[in-house]
Amino acid sequence: MNKKDEDDAGIVKVDRTSVFQEARVFNTSPVSPRRCRILLTKIALLLFTGEKFPQQEATSLFFGISKLFQNKDASLRQMVYLVIKELSKDAEDIIMVTSSIMKDTAAVGGDVVYRANAIRALCRIIDASTVQAIERSIKTAIVDKTPSVSSAALVSSYHLLPIARDIVRRWQSETQEAASSTKSSGGFMGFGGSAAHNTLAASNTNYMTQYHAIGLLYQMRSHDRMALVKMVQQYSAAGVVKSPAARVMLVRLAAKLAEDDPSLRRPMMKLLDDWLRDKSEMVNFEAAKAICGMPDLTDAEVSQAIHVLQLFLTSPRAITKFAAIRILHQFASFKPDAVRSCNPDIESLISNTNRSIATFAITTLLKTGNESSVDRLMKQISSFMSEITDEFKVTIVEAIRTLCLKFPSKQAGMLTFLSGILRDEGGFDFKRAVVESIFDLIKFVPESKEEALAHLCEFIEDCEFTKLAVRILHLLGVEGPTTRQPTKYIRYIYNRVVLENAIVRAAAVTALGKFGIGQTDHEVKSSVQVLLTRCLDDTDDEVRDRAALNLRLMREDDEVAGKFMRNDSMFSLPILEDQLAHYINGGSAEAFAEPFDFSNVPIVTREQSLAEDRTKKLTTATPTLKAPAIGPKRGEGGAGSSMAESQREATVASQKYAQQLQSVPEFGTYGAVQKSSPVVELTETGLEYVVSGIKHLFKEHLVLQFDIRNTLADYVIGDVSILCTPSAGDDEDNTGFEEEFIIPVPLLKPEETGTVYVSFTRSPEVFATASFTNVMKFTLKEIDPTTSEPEENGYDDDYNLADLEVTGSDYLLAAYAGSFENIWSGLEDSGADEAEETLQLGNVKSISDGVEMLVKTLGMQALDGSEVALSTSTHQLRLFGRSVQGGKVASLVRMAASAKSGVTVKIVVRSEEAGLAVRVVEGVA
Repeated sequence: MNKKDEDDAGIVKVDRTSVFQEARVFNTSPVSPRRCRILLTKIALLLFTGEKFPQQEATSLFFGISKLFQNKDASLRQMVYLVIKELSKDAEDIIMVTSSIMKDTAAVGGDVVYRANAIRALCRIIDASTVQAIERSIKTAIVDKTPSVSSAALVSSYHLLPIARDIVRRWQSETQEAASSTKSSGGFMGFGGSAAHNTLAASNTNYMTQYHAIGLLYQMRSHDRMALVKMVQQYSAAGVVKSPAARVMLVRLAAKLAEDDPSLRRPMMKLLDDWLRDKSEMVNFEAAKAICGMPDLTDAEVSQAIHVLQLFLTSPRAITKFAAIRILHQFASFKPDAVRSCNPDIESLISNTNRSIATFAITTLLKTGNESSVDRLMKQISSFMSEITDEFKVTIVEAIRTLCLKFPSKQAGMLTFLSGILRDEGGFDFKRAVVESIFDLIKFVPESKEEALAHLCEFIEDCEFTKLAVRILHLLGVEGPTTRQPTKYIRYIYNRVVLENAIVRAAAVTALGKFGIGQTDHEVKSSVQVLLTRCLDDTDDEVRDRAALNLRLMREDDEVAGKFMRNDSMFSLPILEDQLAHYINGGSAEAFAEPFDFSNVPIVTREQSLAEDRTKKLTTATPTLKAPAIGPKRGEGGAGSSMAESQREATVASQKYAQQLQSVPEFGTYGAVQKSSPVVELTETGLEYVVSGIKHLFKEHLVLQFDIRNTLADYVIGDVSILCTPSAGDDEDNTGFEEEFIIPVPLLKPEETGTVYVSFTRSPEVFATASFTNVMKFTLKEIDPTTSEPEENGYDDDYNLADLEVTGSDYLLAAYAGSFENIWSGLEDSGADEAEETLQLGNVKSISDGVEMLVKTLGMQALDGSEVALSTSTHQLRLFGRSVQGGKVASLVRMAASAKSGVTVKIVVRSEEAGLAVRVVEGVA
């Protein structure tokens, strides 16, 4: 070990107490710059590794270090500023060193190197009351010709905003000057000193001051949208901003403005399109990412961004290709048609030596590929799988799982592939991903059930993972008894009882019991009984107890036993999870005084649970190897919210509404909520009052919920109610709805939200439809600015809202079924009610948009993968649901698109209940 290594080891093993004792070196005379620098380095190491000095020690160190301001050693002075800036958080009376630091903020000549450090330290030391005293120094520094000084002042202004926002806002003119200046600097992040003093090549200069200035301007003007628009337009002109980082920030601001305000979308999208042709790659990527992250994106808006990303796919630099394929991969999740033009270039990346790029290429092709390309892709993946790690294998298997649900007709080839890789070597996560994919095939593609169960039976013969074996045995117990030959699975299950550990044996006993309970074949039942009797001699208590329980249930074999083993209802898992989390996080012993109340958790059928599970898995993005999410967060209804995801969110929202309604005493006798509609906006955003409506359907009642937000800063509104008038075409007196009562809001203060309920009675036998005209009635009172209390006298006012429609789809619940053809033909054979209509979808531009619109409008579940339009000219959409009374409803929609006439659809609806089919069709027409 040489001398250098010994010094490094000593630095790592520093102790807070010994460092504090060594601080005497700061008081020696003359001062040794080298010894002081070493000690300051130790203090910095302790602070940066989480060590905290007590307040008294921190104060002593702080003022000891402040004595070093008299020394002219440049390196020592820089270390002094670094350490006192960190110690200022814990030390007392730090304001006393302000005068010493202020001298360095005005340094000239050779001392200019101190200025940036002094400014950064100064802004950490002062408080809100003394900001005004340094205002002149900071304003001068912002427009300083030295880039590092200007940047230090700008960044320090960020830190001052929380404590002195009004003062910092007065520095806008200086900040604008800094943003428009062309001061260039070299070194790391632009802190290498003045361009006149550094010797870096011109190509290495940057303009980070512009980046900091534009960021600060945004903070100053964030409350004024029009000022932000002017700023973006001013600095987006060619040649004004030379810093690529600053242009990236402008891209993000433009994207945010376009998303927040629809009226700004067109000019901001034009700017983003211009930035796609910027000479800096980082700006190109940010612009493409911003465009791809926009909600409600059209093909015309995204085409240029896709073209630029396609060009980057052929770049010789691996990082450029990786960035491009990652954005395309994410975008393909919700708009695969737009990415499909890049498929030839993406296919060339499958053989790339960088496995991250190759994996993204494979999963992107799986998302953009059509049914005819699946077999070719599966062959390419087969040769690729043996060369990659488990992490990449999981990513590919997850993508294949989604593909299984999109193209059920290709299940045979995919199942062969999955069963093949299941036999390969791999860790738990990889094997679990494959098993989950096979589970999904069994649940959502009934034709594959028996073959898939056979592959799983073979896998558990030599499965080394207990958790997977238990899950597979449970599935065999659920699905095995319903197959044509249930006896062939009993042998595999009993083998686990003989050969496995206690946990697997217990799961196998439970699975065996499910083959015996409710079994009509006496021979099968007798065989299961013999096997379970042998298990009574097992060495494990759990196995014996389960065997005894199942034997007892087999002897009883009544309705209770069958319901215990095969329950068709279950708790709503999202709501159960939410309520359990609130219960556990109660925060006090009193919260656990009462047991958890399961009566407030909604119960759903297994059919509803399967439908929700399928939509969730269709919209869950393939793991992106920890890549950051692209673009702004998409809200409901945005480009990132697919129709399936919207259905899932609506299900969870409906269950939460049911909880809220249960807490209203007036609705206590109404029973369970049959259905809650999605939120309908009844006013435009940005108006005095923002109102949204929700329809809640009960067995004999309709409840309209109006959420009202008062956006007026100087007024309160009281006695808020909604006057709802139903009308049904020409017969306004016989709508089927009769108003019962209104629950008003007593008072709404500024920025408060309240809820008004309006209850109507209805006949449960009639699927009534109506259009409700809504008028908000309230008393407006001004707030006294001196007392901040509302005045006693006000005046009555009203506010017209948009109409709220109750249509046939409000009586439908999305439901999952294994085969649409069986349901469709079964409804025809039983003489179901039928209605049809041919329509022109005027506002729909493509088949895909039409599919999304119809699924949302009709409120049913798309089956057989028909939610994915494989052709741009024709398509068949198959929808299934149940009425609120439980009857089956199916719809077959034939769609055709042409450039002249747009999208034309023929909708045929069949329902078990009379009168519902025609109401559903009317809701679309």
